[in-house]
Amino acid sequence: QVQLVESGGGLVQPGGSLRLSCVASGYIFSLTAMGWYRRTPGKQRELVATITSGDKTNYAESAKGRFTISRDNAQNTMYLQMNSLKPEDTARYYCNKVVPGNYWGQGTQVTVAS
Repeated sequence: QVQLVESGGGLVQPGGSLRLSCVASGYIFSLTAMGWYRRTPGKQRELVATITSGDKTNYAESAKGRFTISRDNAQNTMYLQMNSLKPEDTARYYCNKVVPGNYWGQGTQVTVAS
């Protein structure tokens, strides 16, 4: 079955950086468009960045110029490099297919605060 395991979150000061990782299993990762999502209590889930099977990337306006999505198909792993972090980036971050099913991993918490 599908499994998604996110890691790499933490507490960071404004202006800092984090690199999130997502290890996927249970489907053909290399053929699947993937995305990073984030959710803050009381707000709708936001799609932050996507990457196609051909490595074409797209970003939400809030992430452009600061975040970089990438993938390593040999390792079934996707990454999100986040630089110049802001307090408003505080959220729980999840990875999933661009067309997600019902399964979601546990996510990884990112907190940006001084």
